[in-house]
Amino acid sequence: MNDSTPSSNAPSSGFLNDHTGQPSSMRLLSFVSLLMSFAFGLIAALHPRANDVDALYLSVAFLVGAFAPKALQKFAESKFPIERKEEKS
Repeated sequence: MNDSTPSSNAPSSGFLNDHTGQPSSMRLLSFVSLLMSFAFGLIAALHPRANDVDALYLSVAFLVGAFAPKALQKFAESKFPIERKEEKS
């Protein structure tokens, strides 16, 4: 019998959850920053009096804010692994 329902001890992994199933504020902040970058880019493209250079700087700043923290976190976790305490049974 192949049951397609996940087991109760398996962590639920959603879009904003990390690999352990915990909600990830880093992913939420990155996603919001990415949305804001798109919003400022759209506003700059559609607004007739928008200063293109300032809008480009703002969009790039939000893009960097969306991807740089997560990349830095991955680098730090690989360079300095977290020592996990073994659970006592």
